[in-house]
Amino acid sequence: MGSESEKRREANKEEEEEEIVCLESFFINDDYQLTKFTFGSHVLELYCLQSASTDFDLTGQLVWPGAMLMNGYLSENAEILQGCSVLELGSGVGITGVLCSKFCRKVIFTDHNDEVLKILKKNIELHGHSSGPNPSAEAAKLEWGNSDHLGEILQKHNDGFDLILGADICFQQSSVPLLFDSVEQLLRIRGHGNCKFILAYVSRARQMDSAILREGAQHGMLMNEVSGTRCTVANLKGVIYEITLQ
Repeated sequence: MGSESEKRREANKEEEEEEIVCLESFFINDDYQLTKFTFGSHVLELYCLQSASTDFDLTGQLVWPGAMLMNGYLSENAEILQGCSVLELGSGVGITGVLCSKFCRKVIFTDHNDEVLKILKKNIELHGHSSGPNPSAEAAKLEWGNSDHLGEILQKHNDGFDLILGADICFQQSSVPLLFDSVEQLLRIRGHGNCKFILAYVSRARQMDSAILREGAQHGMLMNEVSGTRCTVANLKGVIYEITLQ
């Protein structure tokens, strides 16, 4: 209560609300199509929008370039997922978490938007991981910097996670401190060397490039660029970072 993270979250929320048209909910596009994606030998099908058709489409309804970068990397390095527990930040339609569920013992998909959570849950059900008393995959609401949301997740999963994943989740510079607040909390549950954050980052603005490196340093993290992952994806520069506590 009253933490620096909560204050930042509230300030960020007020800033976003000023930018959002109050009639947004009337324009949400839910014309999802079952779409096939191939990553190495792994073929995934899930519901998503094919492209943004209005100004009111939610970012989480689409599959973004960073998710393709992340999934390509994970499919080529599946051994890092084997038997792990994973929490994904900003899951959107769930393409990365669905791939992880083929290898991991537990995957928690998260997003902050209720509409996106609906299609996310549909895609989890499509792949049959959400049934039974102890499902291997589940969706949870998580707004970065929200200690109540994170607390609810950790109450159910109090031993933390082996991996934290984020694919193409750095869009708004104002949300980056909140992202790293939540990541730091998750990393500290396991302690140094026992959990890492894998970020598939796509560069769209130099200020954002600087912001993620700055926030990582300010939160006591090592930002290690994974060798050989720097590439062009959808005409944008992308890279994979492995992020750990110092």
